[in-house]
Amino acid sequence: MENSEIFVGLDLGTTKIAVIVGRRNEHGKIEILGYGKSESIGIMRGVVANIDKTVSSIQAAIDEAEKTSGVEIKQVNVGIAGNHIKSIQHRGNIMRNSEEEEIKEKDVESLIESMYKLAMQPGDEIIHVIPQEYIIDKEMGIKDPIGMCGSCLEGNFHIITGQVSAIRNIQKCVGKAGLEIKELILEPLASAEAVLSDEEKEAGVVLVDIGGGTTDIAIFHDHILRHTAVIPFGGNVITDDIKEGCSIIKNQAEALKVRFGSALSSNNKHEEIVSIPGLRGRDPKEISLKNLASIIQARMEEILAYVDYEIKNSGYGNKLICGIVLTGGGAQLKDIKQLTEYVTGMQTRIGYPNEHLANSTFEEITCPMHATGVGLVLKGIHHYEVKKGFEKTKDKPVKKERQGLFDRILNKSKSFFDEDVNV
Repeated sequence: MENSEIFVGLDLGTTKIAVIVGRRNEHGKIEILGYGKSESIGIMRGVVANIDKTVSSIQAAIDEAEKTSGVEIKQVNVGIAGNHIKSIQHRGNIMRNSEEEEIKEKDVESLIESMYKLAMQPGDEIIHVIPQEYIIDKEMGIKDPIGMCGSCLEGNFHIITGQVSAIRNIQKCVGKAGLEIKELILEPLASAEAVLSDEEKEAGVVLVDIGGGTTDIAIFHDHILRHTAVIPFGGNVITDDIKEGCSIIKNQAEALKVRFGSALSSNNKHEEIVSIPGLRGRDPKEISLKNLASIIQARMEEILAYVDYEIKNSGYGNKLICGIVLTGGGAQLKDIKQLTEYVTGMQTRIGYPNEHLANSTFEEITCPMHATGVGLVLKGIHHYEVKKGFEKTKDKPVKKERQGLFDRILNKSKSFFDEDVNV
């Protein structure tokens, strides 16, 4: 097994740090080779708050992943999130020397590269430049300009930025843990890779990743990322609400949420009671599951109201045929699907990252909590395969974008026949 075939995702969450080691097997599925997890004690709402504690948590997760996989980990694909993430829409253009000469790969790359040189607000840095559509000599709606002719090549781009300090702190933590960052990837993009299908991205879908510190939103339509947003609330705020509302400590509140929590109070009865052990010999505390659900529902309705606002603000509210896909640790909350449909009026499903996975001994990986980690591995594999495929054909007249189109057609054909066989 060559090291170049192995990819590692490092999910720096507010509640957990997870490391997933994987590779693509001969059947095209992702084989999970190893997995490590540690408590995140140095990160708040996706941002590093304590360097040393974060480094220790990363090293603990890496050590466990190395033991379970038998692979020495040197490079990682790292997820980035947090309230500092912003997105803007921008149009850029380049003028070409000859309008009769075909547009080539280098022309498109030159246009995209020029977007990274845009002047940002002080303290911000561009993380991703994502093409929406291209315009050639005022002819709009072009998805693949390569091979066409024209003197002016323009593009509409979705540009994602983050705070320089937040990015540098992540780089410093990963470096101090003895690792090299292969790619820095926006976490909702990674989660989307793991739980969304090509059909959903084409028809229009909202990915809502409910993490510990933040809730990340990514809206896709016609295979293109159209809108991103970060809501500064997640599962930890719900835990804090339970802690205050029930007058218990944080560990007890988290355990209550996970084991007995529900997003709909109407599905619980007043007589359903759970007893919490008292502290240092004090009397146990009895808590009504209906009251517990009422606390959770109030906060979840607030978060989902933000989600609904972002959907309407994107301008794609009426174009999202596939509705909402919930993922992340918060998506495991009981009755969250029903509450989301009630608040937003949109069809909802829970997104599991098991569609791309081969049978694995790591059953925990298939839960929504690890969608980002699995997606980081998938992103790493995809970028490597595109680069490798282009390098093999760079001396031939095969363009990278067209190669990607062939791959999508081949994958669709393969999935069709696979479904036919399973009937």
